[in-house]
Amino acid sequence: MTSFFDEIRKNKIKSMLLIFLVIPMFILLAYAIAEVYNPEMSFLFITIASIIAITQIFISYYKGDKIILKITGAKPATKPKYTRLINIVEGLSIAAGIPSPKVYVIENPDINAFATGRDPKHASIAVTTGAIEKLNKEELEGVVGHEISHIKNFDIKFMTLVSVLIGLVVIVSNIFLRSLWFRGSDRRNKNGILLLIGLALAILAPIAVKLIQLAISRKREFLADASSAQLTRYPNGLASALEKIKMHNEGKLQVSDAVAPLFIAEPKKKRLANLFSTHPPIEERIKRLREM
Repeated sequence: MTSFFDEIRKNKIKSMLLIFLVIPMFILLAYAIAEVYNPEMSFLFITIASIIAITQIFISYYKGDKIILKITGAKPATKPKYTRLINIVEGLSIAAGIPSPKVYVIENPDINAFATGRDPKHASIAVTTGAIEKLNKEELEGVVGHEISHIKNFDIKFMTLVSVLIGLVVIVSNIFLRSLWFRGSDRRNKNGILLLIGLALAILAPIAVKLIQLAISRKREFLADASSAQLTRYPNGLASALEKIKMHNEGKLQVSDAVAPLFIAEPKKKRLANLFSTHPPIEERIKRLREM
């Protein structure tokens, strides 16, 4: 069985690989755009793109959690209104041997939660009001334990980088694709090959986002479920919470696809949920927990 230390090491390696994957993609896209629109400015475009990419990495590392908390509408949890939630987070953090993360609340009737940050010393947990209102103590402990596990094994670092860095590539790709409508046919013919490269990168970037999400998220969720059961000593708590998620959630958490993998369950309804879901089937997760 893979240890937590192995998982931490793998996540750190994957974080570096992600950086080395995104930077060349971003720079190549900038180069293709420059060559298509103004070849004389290619070096300047590449320099600017490199600076933006490096800056974005630092922003993602140090401020990515704050960006994600803001775009999801999370607000700090305060006592006495959220005393139960805060106490659960503090208790399970002690059990996991990590500092207690900051606690946030998202005003939403669906049952959901996520963790973010760069390491256990700089982490946050956000829980929806739906989870606080609809889950009993054991169920809420199971959900919080799941998120504490993501923090302990450094899933949050890699997943935060995915959310922010890949999102940057997608934004640039979309801008490039939309700008093509305003180009003249003469420039298109002159730089046909470079245009095709730019188009390929712009089209493939969103697909790359989904492939990366699928590659990292499903295994991470199974591991966090098992770790939550280990922390709480009561796997049925999380299993029951997942059953309520399946029963009550209406997909009302409208968040970007880049942020969706952070949540304990799919925040949005999808027509092809099983094929393109960043989470394993909820029925399989419940089954595994019930068998523990």
